[in-house]
Amino acid sequence: MAERVLTLHELNRATLARQLLLERKRLSPTAVIERLVGMQAQWPRAPYVGIWTRTTSFRREALERELARGSVLKATMMRQTLHLVTRRDYALLRAALSETTHYDKLPDAVLAAPAVRELAAAGPVASAEALEMIEREHGLTGLRARRAWRGARVRAHVLHHHETALWNGRPEGRFVAIDEPEEYDPLEARAEILRRYLAAFGPASRRDIVAWAKMNVPEVQRALDLLEPLRRFRDQHGRELLDVPRAPLPEPHTPVPVRFLPKWDNVLLSFADRTRVLPEEHRKRVIGMNGDVAQTFLVDGFVAGMWRVENGRVLLEALAPLPRSVQREVADEAERLEAFLAD
Repeated sequence: MAERVLTLHELNRATLARQLLLERKRLSPTAVIERLVGMQAQWPRAPYVGIWTRTTSFRREALERELARGSVLKATMMRQTLHLVTRRDYALLRAALSETTHYDKLPDAVLAAPAVRELAAAGPVASAEALEMIEREHGLTGLRARRAWRGARVRAHVLHHHETALWNGRPEGRFVAIDEPEEYDPLEARAEILRRYLAAFGPASRRDIVAWAKMNVPEVQRALDLLEPLRRFRDQHGRELLDVPRAPLPEPHTPVPVRFLPKWDNVLLSFADRTRVLPEEHRKRVIGMNGDVAQTFLVDGFVAGMWRVENGRVLLEALAPLPRSVQREVADEAERLEAFLAD
């Protein structure tokens, strides 16, 4: 039987449904973070806006309580970037990424990890303090020392202090050692994480999976083999798309409300082909040469503009002229966002 071809709008609606962007749900912060397999957290306020835009009745204090309890952690994860993840997903993700060649596999990181763990176990540690120790104990300086520190803290389960992830996060970076996570078989963990990725972002190609996780292709394929049977589709360019059984595929013309996204929202970063949400003609304005991703808003499910905050007001920059009725809807949602930011 020929594989079904999914149009761009079908992919868009499927992605939005799984990303909680078609309809806000009454979910806890931890439930959202787990459903999305982590939330990008380079900018401390990004996860808060990302949860607000996807849920009802969200208050910032709810996420801050989970951070203070340690049930949500700020850690280097997919793409070697900062994410908020739940504690139980942290263990699974670390196992899934344990065979991927990242900074934590560098010989200097392997060498420094035990001393980094010991240093952080005594109390919160700043980067400058850790770099001094690495130079003193191992003779590493400059870029080599910084890479060793970056990789060693991943190996040693030394994470960003929860205060750096608060709405008004502490500007200085501090790091703390957490308990050794539960151990999982790396291949089985990777298969579970890829199943979760497809449930949250699919249908998706193998190239999309690699772009999301920065795993190697053979690692990805071995894990996908454990997930069979998978649903298979094609996009309009003939590329194979994989999906988990029974995941939602809404009608392509399902109405989509205006949604505001924070900086680095994963829905803009988790695909090799981002056109299912970000039109190609807008990509260079939204995603800078340095990898910075603007705060955006969606109209009919696609990025249609950018936003910023000045003096408590949400200011809008449409990427193309908007119909007057759409302008009103965007302005109304901007007012709701202003109220959340000021709360």
